[in-house]
Amino acid sequence: MSRTTSAAAQTAAKNSRVKIVPQPQSGILPAQAIRALIEEGVLNIAAPLLDKQLQPASIDLRLGDVAYRVRASFLAGPGTTVESKLTTLSLHEIPLSKGAVLETGCVYVVPLLESVNLPAHLSAAANPKSSTGRLDVFTRVIADGVGAFDQVPAGYKGPLYAEICPQTFPVLVRKGSRLSQLRFRSGEITHDDDALRELHRTQQLVSGGEVDISGGIAVSIDLSGQPDGLVGYRAKHHTGLVDVDAVGACPMLDYWEPIRAHASGRLILDPDEFYILASKEAVHVPPTHAAEMVPFNPLVGEFRVHYAGFFDPGFGHDAAGGHGSRAVLEVRSHKVPFVLEDGQIIGRLIYEPLTELPEKLYGRDLGSHYQAQGLKLSKHFR
Repeated sequence: MSRTTSAAAQTAAKNSRVKIVPQPQSGILPAQAIRALIEEGVLNIAAPLLDKQLQPASIDLRLGDVAYRVRASFLAGPGTTVESKLTTLSLHEIPLSKGAVLETGCVYVVPLLESVNLPAHLSAAANPKSSTGRLDVFTRVIADGVGAFDQVPAGYKGPLYAEICPQTFPVLVRKGSRLSQLRFRSGEITHDDDALRELHRTQQLVSGGEVDISGGIAVSIDLSGQPDGLVGYRAKHHTGLVDVDAVGACPMLDYWEPIRAHASGRLILDPDEFYILASKEAVHVPPTHAAEMVPFNPLVGEFRVHYAGFFDPGFGHDAAGGHGSRAVLEVRSHKVPFVLEDGQIIGRLIYEPLTELPEKLYGRDLGSHYQAQGLKLSKHFR
């Protein structure tokens, strides 16, 4: 054997012993992968995992022991910790062990029971839970050194905090209350309209005929009042408390004014009033994907739709009991009155693949409150 052949053989033998580490698949992590993150210490929990805390592709975040009333909303920013900001902005501390009332118009920061040690390929994003958004509780997650709300960049290691500002109803919270949820994203996910069109062709993502797909799939407002004339609810002012952990405890008419359809098919949004409305389309999220309502373009209307913009795998899925599930929309007009027309586009859904099929689906396996929904208030009202 020549020296050249011998060297080549030795190189091949050496290479055969090198462990090939596969690149993580890009996508949103399902529940079983999030459970593995806890076991591996990537996601740290300061208290045992609760029943139904793991959703099909997210985990509910729990409030910790104390809330800090602060002078103003803030971000930590590069090189700064949330704790250091609290030393200068905190007005007083409120223990949460026995429950506490968070008043409207005030800003609170609460350390969460969950923290993370993210590897380089894994990032996370947060949003309010559906019930939180429908209460008009403005909730965002902040992290040390991060200059954006609800974003936890790849490689971040440290605590997480909830910023909470009730807008309409004063709320009663306690240690362990769940207002936000966190989802984990492996790698980079591209949003391709052509891929979205193909997914819609095979999975019928929204009901109706022709769809508008451009930077997401369009969703429009239903002001027709079919079949009973009800098109939405407007929140009342000067109401009682809402206990965020109590299901069905609040009489609906003490907190909400029903809105009936107008013959014109229009609804005038009054400035700084809070509305619950519904999409005209039924929305379908197949088990292979998760969806998110992207922020609406302010150039076509000065209003905000959908604080809680995340849809778990299985939402509206026939096999999970969700046929005909519409998106419920939390709507607030800013500064000026604004006219909404029946069928007007009010948001767009983007769909992201999961790294693998989830062990549970929204609705079928979790008894989810909002599966197969039409126009529906949060679970707190009866």
